[in-house]
Amino acid sequence: MKYCVSLCLVLVTFLLTGTMLVGCRATPSSAGGYEQISAEAAKELIDTQENYVILDVRTQQEYDLGHIPGAIVIPNEVISQEAEKTLTDKDQLILVYCRSGRRSKIAAEALVELGYTNI
Repeated sequence: MKYCVSLCLVLVTFLLTGTMLVGCRATPSSAGGYEQISAEAAKELIDTQENYVILDVRTQQEYDLGHIPGAIVIPNEVISQEAEKTLTDKDQLILVYCRSGRRSKIAAEALVELGYTNI
């Protein structure tokens, strides 16, 4: 029961804290090919879009401790080598998140370099 409550708190924190969820969408005007959005904006995309991926770029161990339901994990350290194996549609909407926003920013930049257009 204690684990369940902790997991629920982690998930609520992810969804409510804008610095923990970074959704990126490629736009011509944004430096680096993506734009940081708030958790609320990401939630709206999740509620209104159909073809999207929620990408957790933390370590497998962090992911196992708690993650956003439906998210897939590709740790930031291997994103350049592993992304194309799992994320086959380079035009699909990809919402990227981590713990603080640092790794998701790095991962988003790597995905842009790989040719993803709707991160």
